[in-house]
Amino acid sequence: MTATARVITAQTIEAKDHNLVSEAARESVSKSVHYEKRPVKGADGKPVAGLFNAWITLDNPSQFNSYTTDMVKATILAFRAASAARDVVAVVFTAVGDKAFCTGGNTKEYAEYYAGNPQEYRGYMRLFNDMVSAIIGCDKPVVCRVNGMRIGGGQEIGMACDFSIAQDLARFGQAGPKHGSAPIGGATDFLPYMIGCEQAMVSGLLCEPFSAHKAYRLGIISEVVPALKVDGKFVANPLVHTDQFLDEYGRIVHGEAKTGAAATEGQELLKRGTIDLSLLDERVEALCTKLLYTFPECTTKTVEELRKPKLNAWNSNKENARDWLALNMMTEARAGFRAFNEGTRETGREVDFIALRRALAANTPWSDELTDSIQPQARG
Repeated sequence: MTATARVITAQTIEAKDHNLVSEAARESVSKSVHYEKRPVKGADGKPVAGLFNAWITLDNPSQFNSYTTDMVKATILAFRAASAARDVVAVVFTAVGDKAFCTGGNTKEYAEYYAGNPQEYRGYMRLFNDMVSAIIGCDKPVVCRVNGMRIGGGQEIGMACDFSIAQDLARFGQAGPKHGSAPIGGATDFLPYMIGCEQAMVSGLLCEPFSAHKAYRLGIISEVVPALKVDGKFVANPLVHTDQFLDEYGRIVHGEAKTGAAATEGQELLKRGTIDLSLLDERVEALCTKLLYTFPECTTKTVEELRKPKLNAWNSNKENARDWLALNMMTEARAGFRAFNEGTRETGREVDFIALRRALAANTPWSDELTDSIQPQARG
């Protein structure tokens, strides 16, 4: 039976509005977060009348879809709206463009307002925590459509989702210890559960971005699809090994970056091609169609139960994480976010870690002078 085969009519009663704010009020919070209901497709590929998927889209491409304070508030309200909508089957969380899903918090705002203001950052982190909780507590399955980089806080809000489907040029990873923070906005809660303790250490501490193919191998995403078109045909990411095999040391190569001549050839192929996210959209729609053909309350209960390991870890740690992150804005975060914001391609965007460690080893207290001395432009 197709999705449009019959319509069941029954007596209805006026429904209560469970939204926190009106649609107009929600849309006024930020122009950089879009909420749209798109018809869900049936098994025949045709739109189903009266049923939708809620698309929540980050729109800050000039800053790699990093979220500002107002964007965080708008995202919370969007997820609450999707959760309360009786006609919504699933939520698709994504961003505009093909460069980035999200790279985390807006470092310009961090560096120029929150750095050195722990009481203000603590208030911001209340909003951030509520955003993660709104995602992981949504009454509908949440699909992260990974249209590009998913780094730092972007990786954390992505892992809060129930499914992730990525285009294979996307990169994943954490950034905290490299830029003055700790990945305690969800990564330290979710990563050990999702990929195991050892790989969680690799991602959380070393902050080395990895490919969508490696993300699939590790289990962070459920599906990966090509996005590069060359001569009218889709080709897999030419910069990484997309076939699984063992190298001369017995290591799994699948998803790892190519080197040498292979890397050069991959770059040339990348330059010849164009980015096309149509396959990504097809797979996202296909997943939502599968969710359409389930009992809605059984689906919600199953989602709630399967989220429990992530949710329990998140609820156990989010408040003390918030406090630590606020206080850290007086020391390492203040230095790290400033370095990222003020640094350039030539100087780099990281502090002088050796100078910092030497200063702290000599019992040098944190001060404006110490912060200034380790900035990228201060290096000789």
